[in-house]
Formats: sequence, C-alpha cells, structure tokens
Amino acid sequence: MILDRILEQKKREVEALRERFADWRPPTAPPQRRDFRAALQKSPGEIALIAEFKRRSPSKGELGVGRDPAEMARAYERAGAAAMSVLCDQQFFGGRLEDLLAARNAMGIPALRKDFIIDACQLAESADAEGPDAVLMIAAALTGEQLRSLRLLANQCGQAALVEVHDEPELDIALASGADIIGVNNRDLRTFEVSLETTLRLRKRIPEGVVVVAESGIHTRDDVLRLIDAGVEAMLVGEALMTADDPVAKAAELLGTR
Repeated sequence: MILDRILEQKKREVEALRERFADWRPPTAPPQRRDFRAALQKSPGEIALIAEFKRRSPSKGELGVGRDPAEMARAYERAGAAAMSVLCDQQFFGGRLEDLLAARNAMGIPALRKDFIIDACQLAESADAEGPDAVLMIAAALTGEQLRSLRLLANQCGQAALVEVHDEPELDIALASGADIIGVNNRDLRTFEVSLETTLRLRKRIPEGVVVVAESGIHTRDDVLRLIDAGVEAMLVGEALMTADDPVAKAAELLGTR
C-alpha cells in the first residue's frame, strides 16, 4: 500500500533528522503565528479555501510543471484563499520545506505544512524554520497517544494541527486526542480511491466546535455546494488548482465569486 511505502521512507528520513535536533527543546511559550484555525471559520453559507501547492502526486504524476510556490501563494491569496497548504514530502510528492518558506514569505495568510509527521523532530524542524503556521497529522500513521503528544507539541510551538482521518475508527482516535481541526480525506491513502461521500458521512459524527475540512476530490462548484449544505467549514483543494490553466479563476469558481 502506498501509505506504508511512504511511512517506511519517512522513518528513514526521521532517523537522520533526530541527530540534527538531538538537543532541541520546545519553546517555553508558544510563539505568535498566523491563526490557521481562525482563518477557516467563515459565516454560515460560506466555506474557507485552503489552496494547495504540490509538485506531483503518486496517483497523478507531475502537476503544474514549472510553477513557483511564491507566485502561486500570491495568486491564491488574491483569489480569496483563507490559507495555503504546501506539500513538503520530497520522495513521493517532489516537495521540500523550502517551498513552504517561499510561499509563506510571499503572502499574508497562514501556511500549512502538509507532510507525514511521525516524530517530534519533524516539529522541531518546522519550529526551527519558523515557517508553518499549522502542520498536518494523519491519524492512520499514528497511535492515539502519538497523535495526542505530537498535537500538543505542535501547539506548544505555535502551530495548529490539522488531524486527517479517512474513516470512523480514525475519527474516534482524532476526537479522543483533543483535535479541534479535523480534515476528512476523501482519498483513501491505502488505495487512492476518492469519494466525496466520505466527508458527508463523517461530518455527521463530528461535534460542534470542531472545524471540519474536506480534503481531495473537490473539482466543481456543485461539489462545494454539497459540502456547504453538510456544514463543512473548509475545503483543501490541490489538483484542481494545480492543473488549472488559470488557478485564480478556478479558485474563484469554487468559491462562487465569479
């Protein structure tokens, strides 16, 4: 399964990263960052857009060849995005942390590090770079205790945690960890099959006060309206924007501003 392959590679990367941050200690007080969670909270009937930059994906191959993260950041912000997600995994997605830093320096909205976070040293790397305002954590890649510990450490570093789930058991783990931002990935990372019904089904089980983000499989305004009707606060869109001839126009189409 693709997730297993990614996590095996990530474990090898983490071993090297641990040496680099062996003496790192978290800050005694959370530094001020851009408020990712607040950026996703819109008025009823509206939905926040987390616009994504990624160079490639295991399922679709190369995306947006030649596009620059800083230029895309400015375009996304101009289009009305509430935040930006940047793929930082290199082996499978062709990304790097430098892409996120370039994007964040070019815009005024929060930046999410989208990666496969499995160890505290990765959060140390984020904190040391002073880049991400939020980090993605995938419930399928962590135990409940690991998720809680890493989420609290991220908060201590001033970074929000977007906890990603794919099904009911993972959702239960995310909620038990205290997650207050939950992303429902409509793409199963084990099979890469996509269905918007995943978000619509799980949304009913998520309590008030938890911000819900729909991820993957969002391509049209009709898709977006279904999410709004279900009470979803935000959507994370990558491939539909990265493959569009005009990402600004595509973002406006999804947001219903054109």
